[in-house]
Amino acid sequence: MAQFDAKQLTLSGAGINLKPQHYEAALSLADKGTHNEATSGLWFEVHTENYFVQGGPRLHYLQAIADNFPLSFHGVAGSLGSFTEKPAELTSRHLAQVSGLVKHFNPVLVSEHATWSTSQHAYFADLLPLPRTQQALNCLCEGIERYQEAIGRTILIENPTNYLDFISEMDEADFLMEAVNRTGAGLLIDVNNLYLSYRNTALDPQQYLAALDPAKVGEIHIAGFDADPNFPDDLLIDSHAAPVDEAVWSLLEDVLKILGPKPVLLERDDNVPEFAELMTERNRAYSLLTESDYALQ
Repeated sequence: MAQFDAKQLTLSGAGINLKPQHYEAALSLADKGTHNEATSGLWFEVHTENYFVQGGPRLHYLQAIADNFPLSFHGVAGSLGSFTEKPAELTSRHLAQVSGLVKHFNPVLVSEHATWSTSQHAYFADLLPLPRTQQALNCLCEGIERYQEAIGRTILIENPTNYLDFISEMDEADFLMEAVNRTGAGLLIDVNNLYLSYRNTALDPQQYLAALDPAKVGEIHIAGFDADPNFPDDLLIDSHAAPVDEAVWSLLEDVLKILGPKPVLLERDDNVPEFAELMTERNRAYSLLTESDYALQ
């Protein structure tokens, strides 16, 4: 399979992860025309598994969105890093559903998390970081290749949120770069995850970013976080339930300076506000993105 190369990417601008309560508001922007200021550089991303349905209003609205805006798929249940000697029936069925959606909607990007969620046929509804060992790297690469083979195209893999510092054989950036170089995949850099890993485990964001190949980075995520109620001074949780923190905005500026302009996606999965409020945050990201693009001219 071909190697991912961000220089060939057709997606640009800033997007929002689309929620059902915002279908009509999103489509109302399309009704106003595709070349006005409100829709400039706008695109939408959805969680792939939310559309594992046979017909109905969700697929109807997703098709309407896809007809008017660029679309990206972001998986949350691929469990790419899980060890398996052969794909279980659950894994095979999941990949078949992902493949069907990708082939039908042909999104610009498809992404998943460089994490694990399954063990011995048990599923954990969480995105658990991998130990950064050669064995874990082999499992991750096998999972990426299995996913890419199923959908017939390369994917992006997202850096995890780290809550504990543990012994590893390599730094996370090197671990992810090795995975993408071996599989042909690209990277999705979640700036919120990077900031939380810095706060929770003292990971160095600047060193991390310097170890990445910008040509392998195809998308950037930003989101909000919350302090753990039991350890508010020591542990931050990747909740996606609050506005983007100013520290994350600042780190996003650094990311864009180091990696260059990449498509930026605003995530909000809980305490979801009105669409207009999300658009205000999205527009701030778009302004930073266009400023970084201009600076590189």
